[in-house]
Amino acid sequence: MKAVVIISIRLGMLTVLYFICFAAVSAALLPTLSDQQAPAQAGATLTALLAVSFLNTVVLAYVILRSRWAGWKLTLTIFFACYGAMTVMPQIETAFFVSRLPPGMLPRLFLAGAIIAALWCPLAVVILGKRRSERAEAESSARLNMPAGEWLGKLLLIVSFYVVIYFTFGYFIAWKSAAVRAYYGGNDPGSFLAQMCAVARDTPWVLPLQVMRALMWAAIAVPVIRMTKGPWWEAGLAVALLFTVVSAQLLLPNPLMPREVRMVHLLETASSNFLFGWLVVLVLRGRSRIKR
Repeated sequence: MKAVVIISIRLGMLTVLYFICFAAVSAALLPTLSDQQAPAQAGATLTALLAVSFLNTVVLAYVILRSRWAGWKLTLTIFFACYGAMTVMPQIETAFFVSRLPPGMLPRLFLAGAIIAALWCPLAVVILGKRRSERAEAESSARLNMPAGEWLGKLLLIVSFYVVIYFTFGYFIAWKSAAVRAYYGGNDPGSFLAQMCAVARDTPWVLPLQVMRALMWAAIAVPVIRMTKGPWWEAGLAVALLFTVVSAQLLLPNPLMPREVRMVHLLETASSNFLFGWLVVLVLRGRSRIKR
């Protein structure tokens, strides 16, 4: 019971710290979005930011607490995972798909995410008591130890899974929404095959973009798998939650994307990323089981 109370207090502290870091950095670097926000949205934005701060804190805290790594090694890994999953991956899509961003906003989004992660991640490692390693790390060094040929085959499989999941969920969840189609200025050709033909014809760069993103997701997952304690499903859960919590940012109101569009994308990305996270771990765990 005492341990639960202590963890709860620490999670509360980290949620507040994440909230403060996010609000302060956003106010300093993203004034355009803040200035355009209507006063009536202030309460909704505050509530949404608190929810995002809590969700991000809980997921990252789970990854930290279940890690056999500690100190700066863990801090740098959490920064890499946090910044990569929560800023780099979503903003890559913003760069390609959102044409309504004010000038200079995109680099500010990347910079803001880096500063938030750099401020919060070291604090999280310290507050959660992971400054020093509790045990040897020999077991983690043996994980994902595969020959180059096996790595290549597994990465090709991961890319295939991601492309299928991305376009399937994108069509049957997002593109079936009239609000989403209106926002992006597209139409539903009537079938998944016809949609894929339209994508190949009108935006052929989307497929190589998603291949690149699949490999980047795998790169984010690898250190998390290597450092997570417990059986393989714990690494699967950690990666799946890390990939999914990215979608929480869609809870935040913004003038660039209507609420209905955000909620559809929230459902699409949360469900597809959760599934993909599990598949990445299942594919990468190799011949040896992940043991406690």
